[in-house]
Amino acid sequence: MNDSKLSHNKWIADHIASLPKSGIRDFFDIVCTMDEVISLGIGEPDFDTPWHIREASIYALNKGYTSYTSNLGDLRLRKAICKYVEENFNGSYDPVSECIVTVGVSEALDILMRAILNPGDEVLYHEPCYVSYAPTIRMTHAIPVAVQTYEKDDFVLDIAELEKKVTPKTKALLLNYPNNPTGAGLTIEDKKRLADFAIRHDLLVISDEIYEELSYVPRSPCIASLPGMKERTVLLNGMSKAFAMTGFRLGYACGPHPIIDAMMKIHQYSMLCAPSLAQAAALEALQNGAVEREKMRVEYEQRRNVIVKGLNELGLNCFMPRGAFYVFPCIRSTGMNSMDFAMTLLKEKHVAVVPGTAFGPCGEGFVRCSYATAMDEIEEAIRRIGEFVAKR
Repeated sequence: MNDSKLSHNKWIADHIASLPKSGIRDFFDIVCTMDEVISLGIGEPDFDTPWHIREASIYALNKGYTSYTSNLGDLRLRKAICKYVEENFNGSYDPVSECIVTVGVSEALDILMRAILNPGDEVLYHEPCYVSYAPTIRMTHAIPVAVQTYEKDDFVLDIAELEKKVTPKTKALLLNYPNNPTGAGLTIEDKKRLADFAIRHDLLVISDEIYEELSYVPRSPCIASLPGMKERTVLLNGMSKAFAMTGFRLGYACGPHPIIDAMMKIHQYSMLCAPSLAQAAALEALQNGAVEREKMRVEYEQRRNVIVKGLNELGLNCFMPRGAFYVFPCIRSTGMNSMDFAMTLLKEKHVAVVPGTAFGPCGEGFVRCSYATAMDEIEEAIRRIGEFVAKR
């Protein structure tokens, strides 16, 4: 048979062929073709990784620390992670059996889903949400069940909404607070209500806390520290956001030993271990990076205040984020839908924001703006958005 006539689609698995591509990446493929764009788009710190953290990786390279580590990760790093989690999140874990180091939080989420889900199991998660949650669940042949959150509730999950969606097939509840894309956060009362829901329905809670250190309100203990929750919670976190280490691809999971052990099996046969040089950098960050981490958090908070004030003054109602580095303004007052607003703003004013629909259907009427960019660019972006909105 002539190769040019082959249909390669016949070799693609049905459940993968049906997956949509990331709405964020599709949008920014367009952005990359344009010049002089102010991007309030992709969620990545604009700070360089602190020098002493980079230097730790360089030193490890020079010393030949380039071999495999334990599948679970370097024990020194796992000890540092568990100490850090206890001191910062009030979570207590055994570094030998209740912690695994992964290639970013994305891998931690992926191998966790594969470790716990059978075909047909259901996972509750809240929207708007990070774009990979539903696809990651679908790739295990399980069923993602979205639960809408609302601006009127500060985008916090409502227990009544959860009760409408839970079924005998529900196995887990996936949480992400502080939240991408809304910046929403949970109080201790919110966590207690969610914990009670999980216990009543015998659910595993997956708590993606990658933005936890970027909180602008007093932090409450992690949900795993509440009574009856440690044995039914897996905490996910990593180095990307708090320490500006996105390219190091270093994440971790802490949870009950049987679940961590099951995750390790998948990790062992796929990734083997996280990169040793990234692990060396992460160890330095956790042990000596608190000062730089706090400086970045304070700068983000100042930017948050400026962008929220600016958007609200333009008539784009904007919830005040409790954490992360995103705002999620409502653009319904312009009469435009989210995609048209983002595309037209990009074309006319060279400002890139992400359509809210990239984070689920209930994101319609909103756009996501990241304030992980310089203050002068934020101020200029607000000025351009103001000109744009004034013409609508």
